[in-house]
Amino acid sequence: MTERPEPWEPGSGPVDAGKRHAPATERNRDAILAVLREALPPSGLMLEVASGSGEHAIHFAAAFPDLDWQPSDPDPVALASIAAWRDEAGLANLRPPIRLDAAAPWPVTRADAILCINMVHISSWNATVGLFTQSAKLLQKGAPLILYGPYFRNDHPTAPSNLAFDESLRSRNAEWGVRWLEDVTELAEAEGFVVTAVHEMPANNLTVVYRRA
Repeated sequence: MTERPEPWEPGSGPVDAGKRHAPATERNRDAILAVLREALPPSGLMLEVASGSGEHAIHFAAAFPDLDWQPSDPDPVALASIAAWRDEAGLANLRPPIRLDAAAPWPVTRADAILCINMVHISSWNATVGLFTQSAKLLQKGAPLILYGPYFRNDHPTAPSNLAFDESLRSRNAEWGVRWLEDVTELAEAEGFVVTAVHEMPANNLTVVYRRA
């Protein structure tokens, strides 16, 4: 593996900079992987929405060689980073990244599972709406839509770190912010999904498994 790139935040930097490094991926990827091993089908097309730097896609595609992994992102910088990591990894089951804006029509006609990591709080609510409405068109009954990130929950104490993170997000963009899981689930149910698992994760995050009813 070549020298690690400098840490990066989505939306920053020149498009031609190649590989980017999101430090959180190394901290959370194995915890997420443990959930994916229980939730994903053994084979088929796995669509990753908002793939960011592409480091998760590399890690997970290597762990699931029988899944055809399709990374995506709306950010040209992220797409360039995903492509650079993919070229270096040389994984046969990892497809070239595609531009996909969750809030707009998707350039995808089918998927057997969908994964979305750390998008819901760093995007407009319209992106979350699009995530569920478009996923409902692609997934068959029983297929999973898996979300990872921080959430507020009724009847659960809120970690001070998540309150501070929410304030920081909203100061950067008024449309961003940590969402209430109940609001996300209400949206999911309206689009024909049910919650089948909520996993507590490190650093006060959750992995939520929805399935097409």
